[in-house]
Amino acid sequence: MGNNPQPAFRAYTVVRREGQEDFWLPIGAAFSHADGGGFNVVLQALPIDGRIVLRQPKDDDPQPEQPARHQQPRSRDERRTADRRGR
Repeated sequence: MGNNPQPAFRAYTVVRREGQEDFWLPIGAAFSHADGGGFNVVLQALPIDGRIVLRQPKDDDPQPEQPARHQQPRSRDERRTADRRGR
């Protein structure tokens, strides 16, 4: 994701609502590659209509949460011990 942890773009899906303003639902972010030749897109959800809107973040936009890292699976012995302890 390069040296800059800040997103180059925010990803949204736009929900059309009859008789109301459209609702822009944030669903992820795009981060620049270190060489500037592309982006890594991280999504927490997928749009129903298949359309994703990318917009440059504004200074007053809240920072997106970084995706959680997956924990390594526990060994069989660790699982047995946790099961005996009720965890």
